[in-house]
Amino acid sequence: MKSLPEHHDLETLTALVEGRVQGVGFRAATVRQAHQLKLGGWVRNLPDGRVEALIQGDHAAVDRMLSWLLQGPPAARVTQVTHTETRTERYYERFEQI
Repeated sequence: MKSLPEHHDLETLTALVEGRVQGVGFRAATVRQAHQLKLGGWVRNLPDGRVEALIQGDHAAVDRMLSWLLQGPPAARVTQVTHTETRTERYYERFEQI
């Protein structure tokens, strides 16, 4: 595990996505979008039907990812996205589905 450098411009958020977001390719599409935006972190399904993502990168890329999460892939029907700033010392080199 890599640690964040002492002086960094990275933002880390946890996002919760609600709606029809499981069984529609949401996680795989999220990974593709995160790779395009050069973000680190992960995405996973939650037992209650939501999708959770930890997103780490520069502010502009994180903001674009949050905007994308509001739509998701074509088969998804997102009803709500909430996010909170996450404090971490971990540096995520890549974005993956867990």
